[in-house]
Order: sequence, then C-alpha cells, then structure tokens
Amino acid sequence: ESEVASRFRILRAVKNRFGAANELGIFVMTEGGIREVKNPSALFVSQRTDPVPGSVVTAVHQGSRPLLVEVQALADQGGSGPPRRVAIGLEANRLTLLLAVMHRHAGISTHASDVFVNVVGGVRIAEPAADLAALLATISSVRDRPLPRDLVVFGEVGLAGEVRPVAYGEERLREAAKVGFHRALVPRANQPRQAIAGMEVIAVDCLHDVMRVLPALQ
Repeated sequence: ESEVASRFRILRAVKNRFGAANELGIFVMTEGGIREVKNPSALFVSQRTDPVPGSVVTAVHQGSRPLLVEVQALADQGGSGPPRRVAIGLEANRLTLLLAVMHRHAGISTHASDVFVNVVGGVRIAEPAADLAALLATISSVRDRPLPRDLVVFGEVGLAGEVRPVAYGEERLREAAKVGFHRALVPRANQPRQAIAGMEVIAVDCLHDVMRVLPALQ
C-alpha cells in the first residue's frame, strides 16, 4: 500500500500460513531499491516542536509490534445542511458512536459542527484502542487548546463512558518511552505493575476521569 506522492510503502500480511496475520512492514523506496524503515513509529509522528489543537499520538498494535501514530481531528462550524462526519484511517461509524458518547458523558456537543478525523501517514486502524485518542483530538479541536507533544493516549471507549483496557498495554507504553514520550493517559487496567523509566502513567476509568485530568495536561 502507498500514497501517490509518498516514498514509503506499507506491506500488510492479511494471511500467513506459518505465523501471525496482520503483520505490518514499513519500507522506503530509494535509488538503490526498497529498504526497511528501522523506526516506523518516528515516521508517523509529527516532529513539530509547538503543540497544535486537534492532534494527539496513540499507540496501536499492528501484527506483533506496537506502532505510534498521530491522530488529528478538526471540528469546524457546519453549514446549513446536516453535520458531516469524515474518518480517514478509522471506521466512520465508530467516529459517529464516539461523538455521541462524548456528548452524553463528557458534555461536549458537536451537533452543529463538521468533524473530520485523520490518521497521519495513511495507516488504517482496525482496533478500538484508538477510541480515546480520537475523542481527545476532537475535544482539543473543539476547545482550540492543544495537548502536550510528549503525551501518548490509548484505550477503548464504551457506550457507558467507560475507558476499557486493550491488549499489549505495557508493550505500547515501552514503545512510546523508547521514542521519547514522557506521559501516557491509559485505562486503569493497563497501568504497568512496575514503573517505566521516564514515563508518567495517568490511569483513568471513565470519561469523567479524563475530563477531570485534562485541564492539568493542557
């Protein structure tokens, strides 16, 4: 898979007779041929020094390894028609569901706004671990207040507003710490048993907890 104007190629194994499926390989096209990208997490994370509203980094699990990707959201005042919900890299129906949960349990409405969510780099996220990141990016855009650049977020969000744990939580945190992230907002059940060097882990149970700790992060 590749974008038209991109040098990078994504090789995805959807079937593997001898191992795990959904493996993901990142390669770059050079003058000498195609070569492996040694640190793919750095590829999909913006290197901006100044934080901007509507952007947050999440840790997804692709195949057998964690991968850091940037999730961006833009909430814009809609026109006369019904509000648009556009998701690139995420399931569109999932975005509609998350916006309803955000309104019901966080008190933030997007009924009069168009909402666009994009996963940077052309990565497609099939797991619900990016739910919390998509919500925080949208909240950041609605309030026009950026989230810190050293923050990584992951967690599944349920209809009751609970933040559910995801698989391979500690592996995701260690990958984020290795790349240089210093803070993480995660489900309480994904809080590591032993501290990770250089990483402050903030554990939450529900969206009410997220809204409570959010002012201290912004």
